[in-house]
Amino acid sequence: MKALILEDDVLLADLIETVVDGLYPGGAVFVTPSVATALEHWSKNGADLMIIDWNLPDGSGLDLVKAVRENDADSAIVMISGRADRDSVLKAAHYGISGYISKPFDVSLLHERLTALVDPDDVQAAIQPDLDELLRTSMDSVIQLPAAFEAVKVVELLERRDDLSVSQLTERWSAEVALATRLLDVANSASLQKTGEPVKNLKDAIASMGVDRALQQAMALSLDISGQLRDSRLAGIAAGFVDTSRKVASEAERIALRVDADHSEVHTAALLSRVGELAVLKVMQQFLDRKGSIADDQIEHGLQAWAQSYGNRLKVQWHLPLQLRELTGAVHFLPRDATSEAKLIMRASALMVDGESHGEECLRLLRRLGLNNHSLESHDG
Repeated sequence: MKALILEDDVLLADLIETVVDGLYPGGAVFVTPSVATALEHWSKNGADLMIIDWNLPDGSGLDLVKAVRENDADSAIVMISGRADRDSVLKAAHYGISGYISKPFDVSLLHERLTALVDPDDVQAAIQPDLDELLRTSMDSVIQLPAAFEAVKVVELLERRDDLSVSQLTERWSAEVALATRLLDVANSASLQKTGEPVKNLKDAIASMGVDRALQQAMALSLDISGQLRDSRLAGIAAGFVDTSRKVASEAERIALRVDADHSEVHTAALLSRVGELAVLKVMQQFLDRKGSIADDQIEHGLQAWAQSYGNRLKVQWHLPLQLRELTGAVHFLPRDATSEAKLIMRASALMVDGESHGEECLRLLRRLGLNNHSLESHDG
């Protein structure tokens, strides 16, 4: 099942993608706000289902409908538009659409229309699952990790964290139940140890830990997908990656504070260092949802073969700054002649978490930072 969503409203596009993913688990969903990009993707990959907005920044969704219908009379096309007048509906129908939904609309209506056009049971029966093919084709889609909070939203906030206030974050996150619960739990843990008094609301929780720490907690939550993976093997592996990235983040922050470097930047980079692996695990869960089967060695092979590619794609899709992308990469590999202090911190932290703190590479990196294991251990004591 291949679906294409052409919609420039980010929130609406996310909603539509969620509905499509729920109806057709394991399908490849491509989302774009651009008519030109949609045409390019369709010409290369085709689509079984298209959900198309009318008015886009670079043109009309009808241009895509026209191009598709010149070559494909069967694929389901649903037009979604703020235009509800009879003439607009007739004009769209003239181009050969399969259905028309006026904005605003209920999710139940979209669900009903899509089910009538493309029966989920028929799609599942027709699927011949192939893991490598799914991993390949999913690279072209907008990748969202199935966590309780979207990582891309945190990335956007991190870009302007110096301008954010406690009140602004409180207002933005007031409806995010999972995140609010996490922040209250973390803040209360610290507060009870220090004062014996509990933190009673989200604003106080954010204020007690500061905007920067609150954003780090939000990032950690957005990457924890283990609870959303139904296969116990995948869930366990995801939990391991998340735990490792958190340990590297903690170590990187500790070292950064010792050498007076930007501890917030290295902490964020470390948390993001396993996004490729997490994205691969998400696709593997989709494959299992399509009634495929995966042996343990296939999981290991898939991670080795695809994690780096998925990680690079996510960094681009999430518009991570170049410096942050390079820091996440330094966790896994660093050229011997690298000079960036932050990169040295990232690689040294990863080696220490991997149990290689006394190895030649780690000791060399620490020396270049003006540190050694003894000084770090003494500082901890």
